Amino acid sequence: MAKASDKVTIKKYANRRLYDTESSTYITLDRLAQMVREGREFEVVDAKTGEDITRQVLTQIIVEEEARGSTMLPISFLKQLIGLYGNSMQNFVPQYLEAAMDAFQRNQSAVRDALGGNVLADIAKRNMAMFEDASRAFSGKTKPEAKPGPASDVDQLRAELAALQAKVDRLNR
Repeated sequence: MAKASDKVTIKKYANRRLYDTESSTYITLDRLAQMVREGREFEVVDAKTGEDITRQVLTQIIVEEEARGSTMLPISFLKQLIGLYGNSMQNFVPQYLEAAMDAFQRNQSAVRDALGGNVLADIAKRNMAMFEDASRAFSGKTKPEAKPGPASDVDQLRAELAALQAKVDRLNR
């Protein structure tokens, strides 16, 4: 059995079926997409010729995701990308896109680390509670017992907002 860090070979047969040589089972494009999200390394080879077709299969996964309605690629971006094929800049585009995605992932991780896992969820819960209170006020229903505490919801939100602003300021430094 291969280690999780090893590159898995996926064979694609003429009938379009994908065979995972690690688990000795047929898999789907959805499973390959899951492997990408898990950070698993793999290569897809044509079972007959042995040619590396990983790029084509990954592109097929993107096309299927877009067709399902999980649109992520704006039309203008797709047009620009198509326009670069055959252009003198074509050779520089892959490195540029890879660097841009690496920077995006680093920024995403930094924001996630700075904001913590539950800050935004807590704010959403408080907003929902305030919405429910307002809804009860408009409908004439009585408000449930107030939670004891020195600060009002507005004061708590202001404090959280100030803490978030401080974290964003630290990121910008």
